[in-house]
Amino acid sequence: MNLLVNISEGLRSISANLLRSILTALIIAIGITSLVGILTAIDSMKASINSSFSNLGANSFEIRSKRTDRGRNRSGVEEKKYEPLQYFEVKRFKNLFKYSQAVSVSTYVSWNAEVKRLSKKTDPNIRIVGANENYLNLQGYNIETGRNFSSYEVKFGRPVALIGNQVIEKLFDANENPLDKEIACFGNKYKVVGILKKEGALGGDSGSDRSVIIPIESAIRLNTGWTNFSYYINVGVDNPEQMEFTQGQATGLMRTIRQDPIGQENSFEISRNLTLEEELENISSYLRIGGFIIGFITLLGASVGLMNIMLVSVTERTREIGIRKAIGANPRKIREQFLIEAIVICIFGGIGGVILGIAIGNLISNLISAGGAFIVPWLWVFVGFAICIAVGLISGTYPAFKASKLDPIEALRFE
Repeated sequence: MNLLVNISEGLRSISANLLRSILTALIIAIGITSLVGILTAIDSMKASINSSFSNLGANSFEIRSKRTDRGRNRSGVEEKKYEPLQYFEVKRFKNLFKYSQAVSVSTYVSWNAEVKRLSKKTDPNIRIVGANENYLNLQGYNIETGRNFSSYEVKFGRPVALIGNQVIEKLFDANENPLDKEIACFGNKYKVVGILKKEGALGGDSGSDRSVIIPIESAIRLNTGWTNFSYYINVGVDNPEQMEFTQGQATGLMRTIRQDPIGQENSFEISRNLTLEEELENISSYLRIGGFIIGFITLLGASVGLMNIMLVSVTERTREIGIRKAIGANPRKIREQFLIEAIVICIFGGIGGVILGIAIGNLISNLISAGGAFIVPWLWVFVGFAICIAVGLISGTYPAFKASKLDPIEALRFE
């Protein structure tokens, strides 16, 4: 009951000095807003970028031929060489694998091909890719105009092609529509059925902009025998939590197809597309640390301001403290009253700061990255309230201790 009395006394004191209490809470709110706002913006942008990475193949893994260094390894033992993946093997995998609806099979015909149309031709730097209808989605490529391959065109190797922006610039006039026009490479003609959306260069690679993608059965016919194509399987995973399970099932199936003996290592490689995701996590962790430090410094200034106001409050209420002591209040009750008052002010400031922080953080995220996800960072909300209570305790402890030590007779004489 005494605690409830102290709480009511604290609230009464706050309401009696409403303007000062609001300004004090506002100081705390600004600190919490900076802390929660920065961390909310970081988490919201990370969620948005993660969604983009999912479209770029981050939630997928690739199966390819095993790479070995020539000669001997560091132990001096000559490394075993494995046969590269064959087309019939990757095709069989796609037909038998039932744990994903999105499986692409692809091969690189050339990295430096020359593509022609009428009297025009490109530089010998065009990438010719043979792929099935799932390749675009798993690579994160988008169709700007036209359409993707149909399963019929892939199955029977129809002479159709998807082309990138740089190919269009070299082979077509500015106002000319490339759709349904024919291009030629390696002596074969292909009808353009789709135009890939412009990507731009990233790390020196123009991605889809400098690519011509044809059905994989059409690409097989370009294998003249003097070169061996390398085949790749890309498996999409809808639920990232199922990644390990799906990889395990894929490994087992491919070992069966390749007839890898029990107890021996895989004759192929499986790699998950994690590089960008890991880089993002590293960057966001540094940003979180920076945001937390900025918010902490702001809250430190707020706690100093709160302590100063509480000390002023002790001075102003010296006679009140003397009266309470005279009628039987012990030092512990006096300390409780001032601590509760400081904590309540901090909690009010914390509530306002959390609401403002979430709103401002999501607003900043949406301004920086259009379509950013709305995030309520519950962890940082609880951390913010915990910090508020800690600030109230720290800032109120010294003034409360000072008030509890006042001599009641001297306090009653105070003017």
